Amino acid sequence: MIFFMALILFTISTILMLLPLITSTPPQPDRENLSPFECGFDPKNTSRTPFSLQFFLIAVIFLIFDVEIALLLPIPIIMSNFTSTNTLMLIVIFIVILLLGLYYEWSNGALNWSI
Repeated sequence: MIFFMALILFTISTILMLLPLITSTPPQPDRENLSPFECGFDPKNTSRTPFSLQFFLIAVIFLIFDVEIALLLPIPIIMSNFTSTNTLMLIVIFIVILLLGLYYEWSNGALNWSI
């Protein structure tokens, strides 16, 4: 019975994956599709165009703090399962380290958007 159900699921998933390939028409090549895509930059110009280092630093800081927020999201679930003081202290230490990192970035002026 399990083998029969697995065979049915495999067949349905294969059909669903192959259906767009069968029903769609291939795109007609045009000038835009044949040109290389380089994130909006014109590929015919020199590759040594100036790049904003401040924008890069802000993007890296955003990614770091975004990962930290993803680590903070499960805290209410952790606190509902474990109510010990050790868990609370670990969470407080983690948040204090995050705030110290934010203060360090702020005091160095990395969060100021200056042109």
